[in-house]
Amino acid sequence: MNTASRRYADRVGAVEGVERGVTGTRIDKWLWAARFFRTRELASKACELGRVTSNGVRAKPAREVKAGDRIALENETGKFDVEVLELSQQRGPAAVAQTLYSETEESVAARKLAVEQRKLMGAMDYAPAKRPSKRDRRLIHSFSGKRH
Repeated sequence: MNTASRRYADRVGAVEGVERGVTGTRIDKWLWAARFFRTRELASKACELGRVTSNGVRAKPAREVKAGDRIALENETGKFDVEVLELSQQRGPAAVAQTLYSETEESVAARKLAVEQRKLMGAMDYAPAKRPSKRDRRLIHSFSGKRH
């Protein structure tokens, strides 16, 4: 653990920023504390949209997470399959957040494969070099069904 993590743990009075006496915590708080989502609201929204499952069951934001649970989630960076090791209800440094879970090897391999495939696809930027002319706009409107 680096010095910043130690200072943070000392400041909040927790050992390594992890609450060891807690038996369970809300899944949206845990996902936020483990840094899978930038805000707790985004974590709650992902749960509501069905992008988070806990032990194979679709998780609502208030579902309780315990150490040993398996969580499958999807966020903007990819799909994760993790096992909960520790619980925390507060967001701390990334070094502490990484101690809260362990990601399966299959999940790591799948995410690396997805990154490689995105690189092979290349930049998919189809922006035109110039503004459309009047004729181009008419063609665009004819395809989209708009009339002027």
